[in-house]
Amino acid sequence: MRYQISGKQIDIGAALQTHVKTELDEILSKYAGRPTEAYVVFSKSGHEYVCESVVHLSTGLTAQAKGKATEIYAAFDDSSEKMDKQLRRYKRRLKDHHRDRSQPVELSDAGSYILESRDETDEVEQDSVNAMIVAEMETKIPSLSVGEAVMQMELASAPVLVFRNEKHNGVNVVYRRDDGNIGWIDPRTSG
Repeated sequence: MRYQISGKQIDIGAALQTHVKTELDEILSKYAGRPTEAYVVFSKSGHEYVCESVVHLSTGLTAQAKGKATEIYAAFDDSSEKMDKQLRRYKRRLKDHHRDRSQPVELSDAGSYILESRDETDEVEQDSVNAMIVAEMETKIPSLSVGEAVMQMELASAPVLVFRNEKHNGVNVVYRRDDGNIGWIDPRTSG
């Protein structure tokens, strides 16, 4: 497994790196099977340390967790507890996902854009569809079943996930609704 442990404008010592590797190895060996890479980033926000952990699993799924505390080790421990809880919650589904899938999740390339937001008070015509592009990036769209997409969205703590539906190869969206339930958009044409 490959680790990338870094700090944003703070130094990360060898002892902390060893602690992170040991703890993540222990957590991932219980639940995930074969993780491929882990990214752990420490930063400081006011008086608190923030630890963001992302683990890519060999099946193509990704688990993410974020922890905060006044001590840097406690921030990592908070993050690792959250990741442990996520993986424990999805252990059976992760194992079933791995068993049912002989190949890793297929990823398609797509463009991702950040558009400039406009206030209601802007003097620019409100019906204008010409928004200014602030950033342009490349992203990957996974090919998943609907159940896997919901699990991936929840593992990533994301509000929405765009994916390619394995059944019919169409682009679908799952999202968290305001009432707490999960919504699924499948724009296939009936007919």
